[in-house]
Amino acid sequence: MSNVPEYAILKVGGREIKLPVVEGTEGEKAIDIAGLRKETGYVTLDPSFMNTAACFSKITFVDGEQGILRYRGIPIEELVKLGSFVKVAYLLVNGNLPTPEQSRKFSQLLNVNSLLHEDMRHFFDHFPQGAHPMHILSTMINALAAFYPNVDLRSMTEDIDTSTARLISIVRTMAAVAYKKSIGEPIVYPRHDLKYCANFLNMMFDSPVAPYSVRPEAERVLNILFILHADHEQNCSTTAIRTVGSAQVNLYATISAGMSALSGPLHGGANQEVIEMLKMIEADGNVKKYINMAKDKNSPFRLMGFGHRVYKTYDPRAAIIKKECHAFLQAMDIQDSLLEVAWEVEKAALEDEYFITRNLYPNVDFYTGILYRALGIPEDMFTVMFALARLPGWIAHWKEMIGGNTKIVRPRQIYIGKTLDQI
Repeated sequence: MSNVPEYAILKVGGREIKLPVVEGTEGEKAIDIAGLRKETGYVTLDPSFMNTAACFSKITFVDGEQGILRYRGIPIEELVKLGSFVKVAYLLVNGNLPTPEQSRKFSQLLNVNSLLHEDMRHFFDHFPQGAHPMHILSTMINALAAFYPNVDLRSMTEDIDTSTARLISIVRTMAAVAYKKSIGEPIVYPRHDLKYCANFLNMMFDSPVAPYSVRPEAERVLNILFILHADHEQNCSTTAIRTVGSAQVNLYATISAGMSALSGPLHGGANQEVIEMLKMIEADGNVKKYINMAKDKNSPFRLMGFGHRVYKTYDPRAAIIKKECHAFLQAMDIQDSLLEVAWEVEKAALEDEYFITRNLYPNVDFYTGILYRALGIPEDMFTVMFALARLPGWIAHWKEMIGGNTKIVRPRQIYIGKTLDQI
């Protein structure tokens, strides 16, 4: 941050107040209003925090106008070339890419912490049939604190590596167990000889009557999917993590809160919504009809997977995953008619002045669902996949937040209810 003193002048209530201007390393500027209420009695009003920076952070940089995404200063395009979600997870949590020795130790921690506590297996038997995997997973993560209690603020400084590895590894196992339970198949245990993504695919799809062999193409593309979703700055679920964690809630309960936030259709559930939309368009066979419906303000139809709260140009993650989606389906000789529908929808939208002038481009969710389908992931597991990928980012933000002088989050409000003389 720049140390050059700069101020914004606010005239309010007959007074003139100097508010400090702070600047980030990428040139982003903000007006520091922390002392505004004390000085003037005023607060700011910013519904949904559309224009509010809630913290300083060294983790992820997003420039929506330029289509830039970087983790710890490294462009997402470069991180994808690594082809290792585990290395990117280490980067996010620890601030640097691992050395070969650090990578080996981190992989060992992931391996030894991959097994689900045997007593927790019985929990899965008591969820009702048809329960959504995200609800199961968020509940099970919350329960982890009872089995591994040393995850509070006091102990984390000594046990952060183990706790981080346990969470990243065991949640993957939980997700696979939840899926196996949902289809009535026996649980598949993690294997020490498989890497992170290959292990997950094996736990999902291996069976005593149909042995599963992990294709290197599938392992590679799942690593890329996870890398692209590993963090995205102060989104809804990350803000939930920082808010809940500011009360010094244990790590597992905090992550459970973030997962609950992610489960909504406007956040982590968007890729499932895209698939449902593409199926509807394919069944109708009239792309132009749905493009026109999306432009009609009186129509309830929304073109899912287009536009983004931050990006005002093509989402850099979408550009990567579009290319990977085509290459993977081709390499695996998979014919998915929804991919052709997606291309047709994108082409129609990007040739339409309505979408161009409003900066409505495909986001990362537009093609990820098709890739997950090609991998064999069922649609109700799409949001779970997002959650698995986002774990390192959530942990990094929680770790950064508790390492600072953060007070408990407590926003103000503007009361517009009844007054005493109206009762």
